[in-house]
Amino acid sequence: MSNQGLVYGYKLDGQGGGTAISWSEIEQWQPDQGPIWLHFDYTDSNAQQWIREASGLDSLVADALLSEESRPRASQLDNNSLLLALRGVNLSPGSNPEDMIGIRIWCDGKRIISTRKRRMLSAQDLVNALESGTGPCDVGDFITQLTYRLINRMQNTIQDTEDHVDEIEDRVLTGQGEALRSQVSGLRRQVIALRRYLAPQREAMMQLQTLRINWLTDQHRQSLREVTDHLIRYLEDLDSVRDRAAVSQEELGNQLSEQMNSRMYVLSLVAAVFLPLGFLTGMLGVNIGGIPGTESSAAFWWFSAVLLILVILQLWYFRRKGWV
Repeated sequence: MSNQGLVYGYKLDGQGGGTAISWSEIEQWQPDQGPIWLHFDYTDSNAQQWIREASGLDSLVADALLSEESRPRASQLDNNSLLLALRGVNLSPGSNPEDMIGIRIWCDGKRIISTRKRRMLSAQDLVNALESGTGPCDVGDFITQLTYRLINRMQNTIQDTEDHVDEIEDRVLTGQGEALRSQVSGLRRQVIALRRYLAPQREAMMQLQTLRINWLTDQHRQSLREVTDHLIRYLEDLDSVRDRAAVSQEELGNQLSEQMNSRMYVLSLVAAVFLPLGFLTGMLGVNIGGIPGTESSAAFWWFSAVLLILVILQLWYFRRKGWV
């Protein structure tokens, strides 16, 4: 079988290191040789065939590992096996952070089988740690380290959203918010999408701590609680960014409404000034007999003076009422 489909294969040495293995070495592995981690691209036909036919996994577990949908969850299948689905932000160049990437994991204390579709940097971090001798020593360490790295890589994305909303708030307060409506809407959509995907992960992490699995020790559960606390804090930060973005969007709407009201007010005053003038000029402009002043050369100037006096009286009245 070709090496396609197997992204990473490592045999853990129990000291934080690991030895890379290939397809041919998978079949030769025995449990007494130490835990093994197999990381597959589930879209590859070789990986699909091995998981369904050669892995020895139940068909329901195989379907879960190869499923396109990966809502975060933690399920105990028996005393020793765990089925875990987690998500992380997409940090690939040119991608949207809210376009989450998922990883599905089955493990029983001796084997770890994980699948993904797109490259996950957290898995690469584990590979680097194993190569340097600072990786997981056992399956419990693998779960805690993977969840920690997965959650920790969200930090920069959360910080970027906070910095973005800070910038938006500053521009709104300084009256530079005319072109920010689309940015605020985009930020709110991003935060809502991130939270919608990460909230179920919090429930999965909390459930993982309560599972009574033999190879998950109290120290592992304590580490998982710390990781869950980080995730909860990130969700709280997202809630704060969402609320601040909503306030900024409301303030932008108020500013635009005030600008519109101010312009309409000016137009209303102009209309109020010219309404009587238009009435008088309309009355004297009809083409019928009996219009006063048609025989006098000074009538136009007298009429203009009357209009000017009328404008002055209107402005005085508006100012007295506090309208201008």
